[in-house]
Amino acid sequence: MKNSKPTAALRALRLRAELYALVRRFFAERGVLEVETPMLSMAGNTDPNIESFQLEFTGPKSAGAPRRWLRTSPEFPLKRLLAAGVGDCYELGRVFRDGEAGVRHNPEFTMLEWYRVGWNHHQLMDETAELLKAALALAGRRATVRDTSFRQLYLDKFGFDPLTAPEEELRSPLGVYDIDPAGLTRDDWLDLLMTHLIQPSIPANRILLVYDYPASQCALARLRPGKPAVAERFEAYLGPLEVANGYHELKDADEQRARFESDLARRRARNAAEPPVDERLLAALPKLPDCAGVALGIDRLLMALLGTDKIADVLAFPFERA
Repeated sequence: MKNSKPTAALRALRLRAELYALVRRFFAERGVLEVETPMLSMAGNTDPNIESFQLEFTGPKSAGAPRRWLRTSPEFPLKRLLAAGVGDCYELGRVFRDGEAGVRHNPEFTMLEWYRVGWNHHQLMDETAELLKAALALAGRRATVRDTSFRQLYLDKFGFDPLTAPEEELRSPLGVYDIDPAGLTRDDWLDLLMTHLIQPSIPANRILLVYDYPASQCALARLRPGKPAVAERFEAYLGPLEVANGYHELKDADEQRARFESDLARRRARNAAEPPVDERLLAALPKLPDCAGVALGIDRLLMALLGTDKIADVLAFPFERA
């Protein structure tokens, strides 16, 4: 049969196994509990930029709603465990995102997500850097660590304040690219500046931690008041690859519901699927302890460790060969 062979070399398969073992040692030494949560849920991810797979359950009606959604991350059930008092915890497992297939994306991939009770996003940034440095050592590599605010990063690179500059100013550095501006928002232009001009310039031996994002990019992070307010979240880059996204977690259920409803309104405007809001998460949020959490893409990390920009190089069998 055509394309029956794996796309990852034996070295990559062994490195993945070594990375999994490292992750488990790393958290065992720090007293962080490994847990396992469902891959199928009655609720889905409302994020307008992420699409979920849907499945139909044909078993007894007593089991609940027949339509189920494959998880795009374990975030919601992990937060329910935190609200129940489980304490520091992590999960290492497969997640699924529809429509994401290409050189750097596979519809199913491996995510490491962990939460630290009583921590803020800066403390979790430091631990993320420690894990990345330990992972690099597996490949015989080292990296320097730099942290900067989102605002300062754009000021240094482009000379304008990304939180207050007019949209026309955001577009200017991207003039060398043939980008159709129709339907693009301010956040889209900020993202394009990151992916097209900032990320490619990050050295391969650099861990870059970017924190305090625009309030409009808060996702599930809490907002810190100010002029303007910022979202207490961070992203970690290893060379040009984004590998992790973390938050000082939002605990306000009313605010979270409003964000879900805003997501669904944007989906409705695009005629996109509208996954049910996770009512169990909203019910648990008032009991969520003050905490910070981060999701790290294992496949992206392996790509960075091996110096490849092809996700197939770190997967035994990518989507087209599954």
